[in-house]
Amino acid sequence: MDIVPHEREEGELPAGRWSALRRTWRTRRRRFILAALSILLLPYLLIFVYLTGFIHPVSTLMLRDLVLLRGYDRQWVEFDDIAPVLVQSVMMSEDGQFCAHNGVDWGQMRGVVEDALDGEQTRGASTIPMQTVKNLYLWNGRSFIRKGMELPLAVVADLVWSKRRMMEIYLNVAEWGDGIYGIEAAARHHFGVSAAKLSRRQAALLAVALPNPIDRNAGKPGRGLRRLASVIERRASRSGGYITCLYD
Repeated sequence: MDIVPHEREEGELPAGRWSALRRTWRTRRRRFILAALSILLLPYLLIFVYLTGFIHPVSTLMLRDLVLLRGYDRQWVEFDDIAPVLVQSVMMSEDGQFCAHNGVDWGQMRGVVEDALDGEQTRGASTIPMQTVKNLYLWNGRSFIRKGMELPLAVVADLVWSKRRMMEIYLNVAEWGDGIYGIEAAARHHFGVSAAKLSRRQAALLAVALPNPIDRNAGKPGRGLRRLASVIERRASRSGGYITCLYD
């Protein structure tokens, strides 16, 4: 009896070719997973790298300006060379419980989640650690994905860095105008003085400009910005009990 060999249908690949394609797909999938994990873990590694005081981190916005060939103005300044009135004003404006929480103000965060579930407009609950890791590793804009990445980064950063180091990094990467980053560049650009020489009024104006530094010009404040600055100025003058983690 003659044995007729099985003929492949047109377009059918040999078994060996299918096996090679599967191996190639598995290899590419592993590489993609490893690349994705590396990207996700890199910020956590950098948190430990940034423990060292002589390393001066840059933000994602600063990197963007470099890529777009726009450049930026940032002059790193040590924490002890920043006027305490500026630190007080920023804390009272951005994160009054900075010394008390572990990177995330869970009480405020719970209120935001409840408002979102009820369909109400959410209020801001970003702490200084959350804003710092966002500036260093993430992107602007409201996104549950970004917030989900931001929370654990803020907790780890707050655990690894001292409060002084956290505040030092934040004040040196925060945006204070188009291409203006860090408190030294901001103080010189808006008021013509160093960060160490800021007055209480100037400090309050810079603090209230932080939520929207492009539209809020600390050097040329409108009536609304001046009114907010007056509130922060009063709070900062009574902030002694809130800043014990920064000044002994």
